[in-house]
Amino acid sequence: MKNLCLNFDCNKHSIPSKPNSVFLVPPPPCRLWFPTWNRNKVNNQKTRKLSVSVSLKEQWLESAAKHAFGFGVSATFFFSIFCDSPSALAESLTVAFPVSRAPEVNAVQRTLVEAWGLIRETFVDPTYNHQDWDLKLQQTMVEMFPLNSADAAYTKIRGMLSTLGDPFTRIISPKEYQGFRIGSDGNLQGVGLFINIEPRTGHLVVLSCIEGSPAARAGIHQGDELVEINGERLDGLVSEAAAQRLRGNAGTTVTVKVKDMMKKSSIRELIQFRIDSSMCLKVKLPRENIKLSPISSAIIPHRLPTGQFTKTGYVKLSAFSQTAAEDMKNAIQELENQGVHSYILDLRNNPGGLVKAGLDVAQMWLDGDETLVNTIDRNGNMLPITMVDGHAITHDPLVVIVNEGSASASEILAGALHDNGRAILVGHKTFGKGKIQSVTELHDGSALFVTVAKYLSPALHDIDQVGITPDIQCTTEMLNSAMEASAKNNNSNKKNSVSSLEADSCIMVAEHELDMEESKGTAS
Repeated sequence: MKNLCLNFDCNKHSIPSKPNSVFLVPPPPCRLWFPTWNRNKVNNQKTRKLSVSVSLKEQWLESAAKHAFGFGVSATFFFSIFCDSPSALAESLTVAFPVSRAPEVNAVQRTLVEAWGLIRETFVDPTYNHQDWDLKLQQTMVEMFPLNSADAAYTKIRGMLSTLGDPFTRIISPKEYQGFRIGSDGNLQGVGLFINIEPRTGHLVVLSCIEGSPAARAGIHQGDELVEINGERLDGLVSEAAAQRLRGNAGTTVTVKVKDMMKKSSIRELIQFRIDSSMCLKVKLPRENIKLSPISSAIIPHRLPTGQFTKTGYVKLSAFSQTAAEDMKNAIQELENQGVHSYILDLRNNPGGLVKAGLDVAQMWLDGDETLVNTIDRNGNMLPITMVDGHAITHDPLVVIVNEGSASASEILAGALHDNGRAILVGHKTFGKGKIQSVTELHDGSALFVTVAKYLSPALHDIDQVGITPDIQCTTEMLNSAMEASAKNNNSNKKNSVSSLEADSCIMVAEHELDMEESKGTAS
């Protein structure tokens, strides 16, 4: 049995993804000890030391340690993390543990320690779901030791993370992480589905389908539950792993089974599928090259109640990818050049993505030093994220449309624009994901997603598992009112054709609200 010795430095607010050095030392007789905490004063700072050590012959230890490190070390100096900051506690942890005889499990053991350390330093719940997180490392290491495959070892890490009670804190394999990065870059080969875990049930649900994609053409909807992929059930599978199974080379196919949670099966009558005994739909989908263009825009012309013709700029933001902010800026500037007088920002079925992109987009609509979002860290401290001398690209009236598929960064953006009085919200209550994750690439190319903070809207509204309720819902009554106004003002211009945008119920309600805002402006 060998001992794996790790040593790396980190900063409490910026933990590196890769250790500086790894040392393997010869196998002595050993046994695992449980952790003990020692507290003392070092340079007027509190220092904590966790020791999980092995019993060794003192002479062998001194010889091996001098050989491996170049200087003498104590019996418990095997895995160490040092975290220092001017205002934070300095911490020192020391861990030693038996290394598996299977080389591929050895690598995952190292990944386990990396993941455990990141959780310990950054996870939003300092009680780790009311459990001893140090003991959890030891238990997982003992469970992992006799395994023979990396897949089985990764399962143990996922099991450890599941005890935190947070479905958004998870580890994904190197292959899954590569797919995640490709999706963020805006290009992939797959079926065009955005999926996520529904936190209340733990099931994988469809957040949205990319327009024109194989999934959309097959009639799969937002809200459907994903049950199987190629005959394999998805119980306990994280969203990235499921997404990886959906992806593949263009020209290949994948068979999915979905449960129609929205009871809209009737519109799928032209699609090739079958309904099994569990009342699920099984659909064979072709994989294609999917271009994740996060922005689409158009101009909607219409007549105001005053009789004047006006132009409304419509912008659909489907995801917060790396290019979302720049694409949004270009779209707004182009619409400004074409003389629009108001805007509709459509965030329906936008599952989120890069939070920074959401904050960058918010600043394009706001001036001054407005608060964009409030974060709450693991110690309960609230930190507002504010603009600094912001300058909006446009000050034209704005309506934001949201629905049940608007999540995460979409909710941050909608909350920022609404609570700062910049936009009216129209649509339906949002998804309700009020947690922020950090993503760290680990030494083996896998990635750890950690919930590091909760967030509240600028007006301190809690969003997590609650969502944002819009000012005006797209009810039948509101739709009828908007349609009547539209018919009176535009009957001569819309006799021949009605575009898909102009026929969209929520867009009609949004146009009606913009007309009302324009009337208020004229009256003043």
